[in-house]
Amino acid sequence: MKPNYKNWVPNGMIAALTAGTVVLGAGTAALLCTKMNPTAKRLLAGTTALGAAACGGMLGWSVYAHSKFSYDGKRQLSKQIVEGTAEYITLPEGGVGLDVGCGSGALTIACAKKNPQGRMIGIDRWGAEYASFSKKLCEKNAAAEGVDNTEFHQGDACKLDFDDETFDAVTSNYVYHNITGADKQQLLRETLRVLKKGGTFAIHDIMSKARYGDMQQFINELYDEGYERVQLIDTTTGKFMTHKEAALLMLGGSALLIGKK
Repeated sequence: MKPNYKNWVPNGMIAALTAGTVVLGAGTAALLCTKMNPTAKRLLAGTTALGAAACGGMLGWSVYAHSKFSYDGKRQLSKQIVEGTAEYITLPEGGVGLDVGCGSGALTIACAKKNPQGRMIGIDRWGAEYASFSKKLCEKNAAAEGVDNTEFHQGDACKLDFDDETFDAVTSNYVYHNITGADKQQLLRETLRVLKKGGTFAIHDIMSKARYGDMQQFINELYDEGYERVQLIDTTTGKFMTHKEAALLMLGGSALLIGKK
């Protein structure tokens, strides 16, 4: 059995944009062939044509991004990011790690494979906007990978249902920027709250200043609080992707926050 980690650009989105482009294009053609007031015809046909062009543009981007992210494609960017992030997670013998916003289980499973001496827990709220992701899918993917040191639960990244210093490692990938209205540095703090002293962390996201504020100040605060090591790595300079790729995929500002508490 082969794992199915899905795609960050769902097939349903591509299907919907394809249908929208076709319908609006056909509507434009129909309007141009209809006998009606010339002014109204131009207005209506122009509106539907603009809609078709917009849908077509979004469709083109979606197909491009889907191909870059696909685990079955040539680029396999999602896999590179997941495995690259997992490299920074180390569990002691019998240790337990947490993946916040596990989606289809890819990062949880990658960390578990790297740390057979420990165990990984993945949590996600599995909302309607990512309906193809689920706890059941995560469990199927773990079984397909032959991994038995994972477990998955529903949870909220804004308020983790764990005591302080519960885990030996914490990780996350492209989750917090999707949580609208939440203070991103506070989300980081909530994740780091459940990390044991001496534990490792690797959190990858779009950490632009507009979203996350002053991350250097945040790092300085962590050092002041006694963290052993904290580093912010720009992943758009060749580590995971190029600046051009990041811009085209709307992932500008992607960075990996790593360290030891």
